Amino acid sequence: MLNFPRWKVILITLVSLLGILTAFPNFLTEEQARSLPSFLPSKQITLGLDLQGGAHLLMEVEVDSVIQDRLEDKSEEIREALRDAKIRHRRRVSEGKVIVTLTHPEDLDRAVSVIRKEASGSVGASLTGLGVSDIELAQRPNGIIEVSLSEAAIRERAQLAVSQSIEIVRRRIDEMGTKEPTIQQNGDDRILIQVPGIDNPDELKQILGKTAKLEFRLVDLSVSPEDIERGRVPPGTEILEAAESERAQGFPAKYAVRKRAILTGENLVDASLGYDENQQPAVNFRFDNSGGKKFADVTRKNVGKPFAIVLDNKVISAPRINSPILGGSGIITGNFTIDSASELALLLRAGALPAPLKVLEERTVGPDLGADSVAAGEIAAMIGLAAVMIYILLSYGFFGLITNLVLIVNIFLIFGILSTLGATLTLPGIAGIVLTIGMAVDANVLIYERIREELKNGRNPLTALDQGYQKAMSTIVDANITTLIAALILFQFGSGPVRGFAVTLAVGIFTSVFTAVMLSRLIIATWARKKRPQTLKL
Repeated sequence: MLNFPRWKVILITLVSLLGILTAFPNFLTEEQARSLPSFLPSKQITLGLDLQGGAHLLMEVEVDSVIQDRLEDKSEEIREALRDAKIRHRRRVSEGKVIVTLTHPEDLDRAVSVIRKEASGSVGASLTGLGVSDIELAQRPNGIIEVSLSEAAIRERAQLAVSQSIEIVRRRIDEMGTKEPTIQQNGDDRILIQVPGIDNPDELKQILGKTAKLEFRLVDLSVSPEDIERGRVPPGTEILEAAESERAQGFPAKYAVRKRAILTGENLVDASLGYDENQQPAVNFRFDNSGGKKFADVTRKNVGKPFAIVLDNKVISAPRINSPILGGSGIITGNFTIDSASELALLLRAGALPAPLKVLEERTVGPDLGADSVAAGEIAAMIGLAAVMIYILLSYGFFGLITNLVLIVNIFLIFGILSTLGATLTLPGIAGIVLTIGMAVDANVLIYERIREELKNGRNPLTALDQGYQKAMSTIVDANITTLIAALILFQFGSGPVRGFAVTLAVGIFTSVFTAVMLSRLIIATWARKKRPQTLKL
């Protein structure tokens, strides 16, 4: 194990130098880092809210709109069911109810039966889509039926909307899991959001203020432009305004589109920045298998007709279907910039909010409290590092010096990787780094003790070095794999600072194994082959 092929020597050296290079901007001021040449890395680690302050928002999930949307959907389902049963009626959604007025009151019993059957037999099985029929029907004089949600269903739907909103907010703010935001439920329908490193809450509100509800709907060609201007559309059709990008290209300012979406953003599995045939920024998207089949069926049946791509109730594009789209993917074009297309792709990947969010409180948290933590952390880290390095040096002499050298490289590697990832460092993250530094020292101690045992067994120095690394390897790998599993579990099920701790711990595990097993072995092997020592002072 003391023989290294040339490619491996070059690779270990390059990785170590790259780690030092990418970590170097963290030792400069922000202004100095920005002034570095473009070919040099200039990213710095962002300090967390507890270290440098940040933005604080308290938002309310407007759950009433969720209930309203469900009632609107149910109203459409009732319309189709009664139409199939040839029961003439009028409907409207008002005051949390779907009010159905029958043209012929004598159809009341039959209409109630049809609505009950539709409510318990349709997909979702209820207004809440929770699989349980939880609607309430009330019969009024003159052939009027009122359909509403039960109280239990409303509470359950509201809780579901809040939990979905929290997950989507988290994906929008922290797609990579490195910013360490604090996002948690506050009360029944509120969400507390704290993001470090943001001085202006408006940046957050810009990301969170869009519902990003994507729908694909057919354009109703039976409605003339004059009727659109007058607001006269048949049942099942509504008028939607075009987005500014659509108007800028000379297309109509309003469209008559079917209320029922043929496909929604829920079937999207990916969205990314792309470019159209004119090399203008656009958004590429891809459906899952179910969405792809549905999209193919719809486009096959509607060749030659336009369909509207609707985002947050605005038509952002209305292309004509020239041929069936069978691949399950497509492109959204418009008057996008690279930034706006990237933002839309991020919103689509994160998913649509089930309800709009209303800002109740916003403020900026100052860095004063964090400054004390940073100063105390720096002093503690310096004292702890110095104590460890002195102890290792006194215990293992020359080999302790090598351990201290690779320990410094390990710290550079951790900072370099975190800087490259754009990670945010908090106090728990610092704890993760300190823990992995301890693990790196521990790995070297294991190796050196194994070498001592081999020397005591009468091995010559080169054989003892070789056997020491070989026999310590399995113990080091086992210890780090179990710790890595714990870090992955923390990242998967944790949130905020806990995930930050998991990220720094996982990064530190890889770098500590690299420096303790690869780099230190390379240095010692190079020294041993050159000096051919007859004894080892270990």
